[in-house]
Order: sequence, then structure tokens, then C-alpha cells
Amino acid sequence: MTDILKGFVAEFNAKADRQPNKVFARFNSEEITFARLKAQAGTFAANLQLRGLKPGDRVAVMMRNSRFSLPVLFGIARAGAVWVPINAQQKGEGLRYILEHSKPKFVVCDFEYLTTLGECGAGTPTDAFITIGGPHDPGSFEAVLEEDAACVDRPLKADDLFAIMYTSGTTGRPKGVLVTHGMLRLAGEAVRTLTEMQPSDVFFVWEPFFHIGGAQLIVLPVIEDITLAMVDRFSASRFWDQVRSSAATHVHYLGGILQILLKQPENPLDRQHAVRIAWGGGCPKDVWTKFSDRFGVEIRECYGMTEASSITTCNTEGVVGSVGKPMSWYAVEVVDGNGQPCGPGERGEIVVRSSLNGALFKGYLDNPEATSKALVDSALRTGDAGTLDSEGNLWFHGRMTDSVRCKGENVSAWEVEHMAAAHPSVEDCAMIGVEADVGEQDIKLFVKAKNGKTIQPEHLSHWLAKRLASYQNPRYIKVVCEFERTPSQRIMKHLLSRDLHDCWDRLAAAQSGGQARRPDVVAAKQ
Repeated sequence: MTDILKGFVAEFNAKADRQPNKVFARFNSEEITFARLKAQAGTFAANLQLRGLKPGDRVAVMMRNSRFSLPVLFGIARAGAVWVPINAQQKGEGLRYILEHSKPKFVVCDFEYLTTLGECGAGTPTDAFITIGGPHDPGSFEAVLEEDAACVDRPLKADDLFAIMYTSGTTGRPKGVLVTHGMLRLAGEAVRTLTEMQPSDVFFVWEPFFHIGGAQLIVLPVIEDITLAMVDRFSASRFWDQVRSSAATHVHYLGGILQILLKQPENPLDRQHAVRIAWGGGCPKDVWTKFSDRFGVEIRECYGMTEASSITTCNTEGVVGSVGKPMSWYAVEVVDGNGQPCGPGERGEIVVRSSLNGALFKGYLDNPEATSKALVDSALRTGDAGTLDSEGNLWFHGRMTDSVRCKGENVSAWEVEHMAAAHPSVEDCAMIGVEADVGEQDIKLFVKAKNGKTIQPEHLSHWLAKRLASYQNPRYIKVVCEFERTPSQRIMKHLLSRDLHDCWDRLAAAQSGGQARRPDVVAAKQ
């Protein structure tokens, strides 16, 4: 089994030499062959080396998916450097923190982000920037590709560092996960198992490479004769048209992607595509069958974390709602607060162990405290809640910390959000805990209306009261036009307002005969 935990760069170079004209990927239908990718990556790697980059130096990258994404990533890897992916939506303090914490020697960015990077306060030297899509000058990536320089590939081992991938930071400051070359290669093997990919398959790539869900895809054409069909960003309205035109056989989902697609207007062409499998994480039980029936695809749910080479379990048996069973190199258990194994159906924390040395991450960059909490006795304490059934299937119940202590009860955000999302006018929602007048916390629910719909907080509250326990029913409801999201479309909860006066208040409404502190009704934009 150890042969699946290895570097992928040498594999890529060898395949490019054997099959130079084979298409690695298409970006918006533009072909990128193995030969072209190897040549461009080599030129970029040589340029970095000529600029003084040493093995192990870090290169931060802030760019959207483009025809240059792959040569940038493979160039960094071939130079023996460490990739620091940055969410293209980052700015200000959050961006400054990542740059100062990771200390990159160079920063590759789309030209449009140059001002944002300069204004964040990180103090990155001007000559450290390599821009894409701006003026054609010596500091641009396009100019670099015109150079004639030979790359000296550094021999890479499985445990060499490939990337420092910062967590999304939905609830706090992000942590830099140390991802090795072997971990990314192993993620590709997990995708192979989950998706049952075959030669000539086409994987649709909407997700940014700065997220592990996108990054893990770059090894697939190396380990199997498949092609990536890349687009610049996710678009719900154009998704299936893009899938059809690319002849994709597999689509990936995360977070609320399936729900967003399911809420698009029905179309006679909904089943007119080549997709066999939709795979990923975050498909609620009730969405599973609806999506599969409407679009005619098989759902393959999985569970994992960047810290565990992306994918830990996979559901290939069709148990609706479950995230499946562990990959052959992992063992999963669910433990209680004392670290003792839970019985079937008993909720606890998901803990992951591996028989394969290097499958679990080594730690977080310069954060020994967080590392010691995550890695205990050679096991990964995920911080996720789950249950195991009698057949060994894992069921995921959200983050253990994503809950609110209300009226003496722990209220799962997942449970409240799952119910609120079922309301016919709600497109998406998020729950947080806020300061309570008496007791621990109160619940504040943020909701976004579907196109053409209007949400009346009081009506929504009555609707939820019939479906949730009294302690689960949100006191506060705030209607928003949009949410700020991570690359995988997860809502960034730490940015949600904890103000108690900008929303509808159920208790205040009851005391005033129906009038809340501030009526809050928002219709979605047409």
C-alpha cells in the first residue's frame, strides 16, 4: 500500500514525456496538453530558481482558476518550493495575517489583486510580486513564459512539503495545514476509489485550486487517463450548460452546492448530460434523492479534512445520508468526552487513525498548541460530531463547536439550519449564538430568500416553532441579501453580525403584540 503515498511530480514528468500530446485539461475549452504544461511549468520553475528561490521557500498564490493555474502550481512544485494558496476573496487583516504568518519569498497574483495585496499591510516587497493578466512587463507571468531557461528538477519525496493550506476560518483565525506531496497523491487515490473513474472520463472543475477540493484534482490526469474540464468559477445558472459542453462524466460538490443547483428553475435539459457521478461532501439526506432523481446522477458522498489527505471515508454502497466507510488506509471511531468508544448510534467526536505513515498531516504551521489538540496519540481529533451505525457506516453531524448552549441545551447549528432551509422561501441560512439577556446564549438565524420570494420573519418563526423544539427555535431572525462565503461556498459565520438590534426579535414581538424591535423583511432580487 505504501506505493500510493509518494510524490506525483516525477510521475507527471514521465507521463508528459511518454504522452506529450495527451490533453491534461481544458480551460474554457482551451486545450492544455501534458507537453505544454510541462514546458510552461519548467520555465516558471527555472525563473524562480534564477531569482534566488531555494528548496523549501514559500510562494503565495492569489488567483482565480485560469489557463495559467496549472503551470503555476506545477512550476512551484518542480522548483521544490512550497505553495501557499490564498483565497481570492481575502483582504485586509485576514490577508495580512496569512502573508505575515507564511512568510512567502514570492507572491503570484492576478493583476486585479495587486492593490488589495499592497493595502493589506503585510509589507511584501514590490519585486516579490509576479502578476498575471496585467501589463506585459518583466514582472508578469506572461513575460516569464517567454524566457528560455532550463529547470533543474529537485528530487521530491512523499514527505516533502507541497503546500501550506489555510483553513477556511468560518469561525476564527485560519490555521496553516502542512500538506505533503504524498498527501496530495493519496487524495487522488481516494478520489479514484470514490468516483470509480475510468480512462477517458472528464472531471468538471469549478472549484478554485486554493481549496483542497480543487487542489486534489490536479493529480488525477497523472494517475489515470482522465481530463479536467476547468472553468473560472462556479455559476449556478451556467453550471449544467458548462457540464454539457465539456462532456463531463463527473461533477464535484461541497457545502451547499447541490442545494443551490436544486433550487434553479427546472429545465427540460436537466437530464441531458453525460454525468454519471456527483461526488463530494455535504449532501443532506433529503437533498440526496431529490438531486439524483431530477438530474439522473449517482450521489457519492464522502467525509474528510485537509489534515487527513482530503478524503477519509466514502459511500460507494448508496446508503442515503451516510458518508460511508473508511478508506483502506484509515480507521475511524467515534468517542465520547472521555475518549471512550461510543456504541452504534451514539453521537461523539470523529477520530481518525491511519496504518499508512504520512497519511495524516504533521501539524499546523508555527502553531504547536493547535497541533497538540488535533493530533493526540497519533490520531486526528477532528472536532466533528458523528455516529457509527451497526454496519460501520459513518454519519456526519457537523462541527462539535458549531452549536449554541441555549436554555441548558446544546443546540446543533446543523439541525436548525437544515430545518430552516426546508422552508419554501429560504434559499440559504446560517445560525450563530449571541448574547442572552438571561442564561447562556440565544439563537440568531440569518436567512436569504429565493429569487422572487419574500421572507416574513414572524411567519418563518411560527413555521419553525411547529418543527423545532422550543429551545431550538431562534429568538432573532435576520434576513440578508447575500452571505460572504469560503471557496467551497460555506458561509463565513465569524463575519455575521451579533448585533441584537438589526433583526426581528421573537420575544420583543410577543411582548408588543406582534411588533419586533425592528421589522425585517427582505425580498430577494429578481
